[in-house]
Amino acid sequence: MTQEPIFEESSGNVFADLGLEDAEELFTRGKIGIQVIRILKQRKLKQREISQVLGIPQPEVSHLMNGEFHRFSEGKLLIFLKRLDTEITLLIRDRNGGDRSAETAILL
Repeated sequence: MTQEPIFEESSGNVFADLGLEDAEELFTRGKIGIQVIRILKQRKLKQREISQVLGIPQPEVSHLMNGEFHRFSEGKLLIFLKRLDTEITLLIRDRNGGDRSAETAILL
C-alpha cells in the first residue's frame, strides 16, 4: 500500500520552513544577493571586473556569484548594490499596518 505524499504550504521563506533560527536574516540576504547577481550578469562583467567594482578580492566574488550569501552581511550586500549605482529605498513602518503617519522612507 502506497502512502500519499504529505505537503505543507510554504510560509514564503524556505529558511523558516526549515526551522532555522536566523531565517529572516538568511531570507533577506538571499533576496538582496540575488539582485546583486542579477545586475552583475546583466552587465556581463568578468570576475576581475566585479572585484574592482565591488571592492572585494576575487575569492569573495566567487562566493558571491555561487550564491553563498551567508558570507556577507545585509549591510555589505547593500553596499554592493550602491556600488552598482542602484537606488535603494528603506521603508520603515509598523508591520501590522498601524499608524501610517509614523512611516519613514530613507533613500540610500
